[in-house]
Amino acid sequence: MQHGSRSLAQLAEGRERGRDLRRLRALGRYLAPYRWTILATCVALVLAAGSVLSLGIGVRFLIDGGFAGGRAEALDHALEAVLIVVVVLAVATFFRSWLVTRLGERVVADLRRDLFAHVIRLEPGFFETTRTGEVLSRLTTDTAVVQTVIGASVTQALRNVLLALGGLALLFVTNPKLTGLVLLVVPLVVLPIVVIGRRVRRLSRAAQDRVADLGAATEENLNAVRIVQAFAQEGNVAARVARLAEEAFAAASRYAFARALLGAIVICLVFGAIVVVLWIGGQDVLAGRITGGELASFVFYALVVASAVGGLSEIVGDLQRAAGATERLVELLETRPRIRAPERPTRLPARGRGVLRFERVTFAYPARPDRPVLVDFDLEVRPGETVALVGPSGAGKTSVLQLALRFYDPQAGRVSFDGVDLRELDPAELRRRIGLVPQDPVIFSADARTNIAFGRPDASDAEIRAAAEAAAALDFVEALPQGFSTFLGEKGVRLSGGQRQRIAIARALLCDPELLLLDEATSSLDAESERLVQDALERLRRGRSCLVVAHRLATVRKADRIVVLDEGRVVDQGRHDELVSRGGLYARLASLQFGLDRAA
Repeated sequence: MQHGSRSLAQLAEGRERGRDLRRLRALGRYLAPYRWTILATCVALVLAAGSVLSLGIGVRFLIDGGFAGGRAEALDHALEAVLIVVVVLAVATFFRSWLVTRLGERVVADLRRDLFAHVIRLEPGFFETTRTGEVLSRLTTDTAVVQTVIGASVTQALRNVLLALGGLALLFVTNPKLTGLVLLVVPLVVLPIVVIGRRVRRLSRAAQDRVADLGAATEENLNAVRIVQAFAQEGNVAARVARLAEEAFAAASRYAFARALLGAIVICLVFGAIVVVLWIGGQDVLAGRITGGELASFVFYALVVASAVGGLSEIVGDLQRAAGATERLVELLETRPRIRAPERPTRLPARGRGVLRFERVTFAYPARPDRPVLVDFDLEVRPGETVALVGPSGAGKTSVLQLALRFYDPQAGRVSFDGVDLRELDPAELRRRIGLVPQDPVIFSADARTNIAFGRPDASDAEIRAAAEAAAALDFVEALPQGFSTFLGEKGVRLSGGQRQRIAIARALLCDPELLLLDEATSSLDAESERLVQDALERLRRGRSCLVVAHRLATVRKADRIVVLDEGRVVDQGRHDELVSRGGLYARLASLQFGLDRAA
């Protein structure tokens, strides 16, 4: 399996798939911890199958010993035996159903836990080439398919196999001649299972892929519902999703048709053979070669075998669908993250200096490997220094922050923190030393306290309150209906843009990082809030390194050093007055912005 930067679609297209039931073996490690539950289920399964098969013997004695023999006591004993078998069958069926359903839910819960824990550790580059809806489809739809198979189909398949094998054995014991006639039809049954089963497997995979496409489109447009409505595109978006829904329906219909056809052919062949054998057996009864009880017992076992084989043809479709789902889940689990800790990561001191250094770094995003956004880039942020990155859009400013957090590794050059190459560090330890305030703040569907304490869940109420106050967020948080316990809505919809930004700033400040990364952190604030936040950041930057990405040059005039980027290269650096006096790109940007500000 290639590293995580390749999309799941590319992985699917890039190799020959073993789309068969062997893919289900990948679930073995999730079943292994529950071997005693599996053993108990198998015991209940054998008891249930044995009870069903023993009913045929009871039918035989009931007819030959009771009805034909005219003995009432034999009829009573046969009835008692049958009732005992029925009770055993009911109890065994209860335990089989309960245990296996519980097992299916347990395994899928473990699988979803591991899948999410794995996906959340994949680097952002993976999500550049993989749709979030595709991942969600695997976490929900595919795991639900696996649950259905483990919780029902597998035990039904085993039950039908036991009934088929046991029934065939008892058929031989009852009447070898008629059994030989029944077996003549077996090749006719196996052939369509093999031929049509392959098509069922392909159609199952296609149906699951179309459902994933539908889920991805739905998730994307619901997340962008304001933009959709702002541009009055509800109709077009609904039509696109409707088209995907129709494609999913068509794929599911083809799968359902093929599966139903397989079941119909098997049932027709199996029960047709039984009717023929029943006619031959009737002739033997009339000729006195077998008893009526033997024929009734034979017919019972034949029906059991036929039902079991017919059920297997249905279950094979479920198992093949589960094999496709398991394959998709294994693909996700086997996607190795490109950004991961080395086997023996270098440890940083308890409190570092916050020195960030870029040395001749060249970097391109995985989605655009032929278009580097940084070229031979050099930068050093010294202890306690505030460095501002400015330049036109696309100059590579935000990419510098992405590399500092080691969301990506550069194709050439070296990025280090306190003198240690980031590739030698555990990414989690590195990121605990850094506080990030992104340009588009992320607010989780929780209360204000949880959002501010996201980076430090164990922070005290006093610490959370102090962080909110430092970020100029305390007043509006306390004004909320339940204060810090107020639910902020989906993605913080109950807050204004500036309020969301201040919550994000408070979150970063609470972590007390050695290095602050501010990606236009005050862009959404009004003038008064911006002044308050700038004052707070001014105090907090003392003794702490800070790297600021800014489009509004007024926010970085007090920076210790301003680095000007253009097309991924450093074209100038210095203090604001120095850069303006030298002319060049920064002077043009300053003239444009400050000229517009004066005009405004």
